[in-house]
Amino acid sequence: MSQINVALIGYAFMGRAHSNAYRQVSVFFTPALTPRMKVLCGRNRAKVEHAARQYGWDEASIDWRDVIARPDIQLIDISTSGDSHAEIAIAAAEAGKAVICEKPLARSLAEAERMLAAVRTARVTNMVCHNYRRAPAVMLAHQLIGEGVLGQIRHFRGTYLQDWLVDPSAPRSWRLDRAKAGAGTLGDIGSHVIDLARFLVGEITDVTGALDTFIRERPLPDDASTKAPVTVDDAAAAVVRFANGALGTIEATRYATGRKNHNRFEINGSLGSVAFNLERMNELELYLASDPAAVRGFRTILVTDPAHPYIKAWWPPGHTIGWEHTFTHTVYDLLEAMATGTPASPSFEDGVATQRVMDAIERAAAARNWVTL
Repeated sequence: MSQINVALIGYAFMGRAHSNAYRQVSVFFTPALTPRMKVLCGRNRAKVEHAARQYGWDEASIDWRDVIARPDIQLIDISTSGDSHAEIAIAAAEAGKAVICEKPLARSLAEAERMLAAVRTARVTNMVCHNYRRAPAVMLAHQLIGEGVLGQIRHFRGTYLQDWLVDPSAPRSWRLDRAKAGAGTLGDIGSHVIDLARFLVGEITDVTGALDTFIRERPLPDDASTKAPVTVDDAAAAVVRFANGALGTIEATRYATGRKNHNRFEINGSLGSVAFNLERMNELELYLASDPAAVRGFRTILVTDPAHPYIKAWWPPGHTIGWEHTFTHTVYDLLEAMATGTPASPSFEDGVATQRVMDAIERAAAARNWVTL
């Protein structure tokens, strides 16, 4: 098998998840391209060198520009804060590198469109890391919808609920700074709901919404005695219409007390329904109106059979997989796209489409009306 050298830019939470995916993908799958974990890049030399040793990277660097310029690097993985996505991705594309970027793609629709233009011009493989598409249960839901099992789709109900900001003394991280993040809850976790809605139901055509910030100031991470303003939304809610006529709701918050990572959707069609919750990610709920009346109701499918998407690479039926596996599946599909020259999915084009929905929700919330995309 051919080998490609990967450079990962960013070594914190997402950098750790991505590193694990590169380590595991060739152990459990047989990708046409084998990734070599060549360079881990970050701003703090001591920390990035420690992370490189811990995660299994060959080298560490503190200059992403030098890394992108290296002729021995074929894939650039961007796992940094949102304020650097556009600059790094555009530079990577111009250097002819394949690029995968964490979500949301950019801080704004304009930035995302510039990134898309760059990868199109360079004709390089590109992907945005909406890893929840790669949960086997989500892929099974996508398959059932595509086969018409649910009939005409009429409703999408998506929520992503967390509670890690409930405490007012929680520090003001970069995720709460619009200059770095671009958006708050809407971009951080709401973008996942929007991507799943588009993936499962179709394109969104009209939106209305509301945003709110509950705690306006928070202590700085390195100086708890000093507070700084929170410049992003804490919670987002939207009503959306789809091109196929379906009606949807999207909600995201980091203030849902008791909810840790509650990413759930329910889709209702004329012939049946499906429901999924990331906190029970190996299960898909399915309702079929065609079932006999005496036994009609939601059934729970344990999505761990070799017939289910991705599962045959892992364990025997009933041996569940976890959150980290969605990143391994994402990397596998990216490597296959690079090997075959076929478009990766979700691509930067998908990232722009999701960004366009977020932009419309922000505009609708500000104007308190409907916005057509």
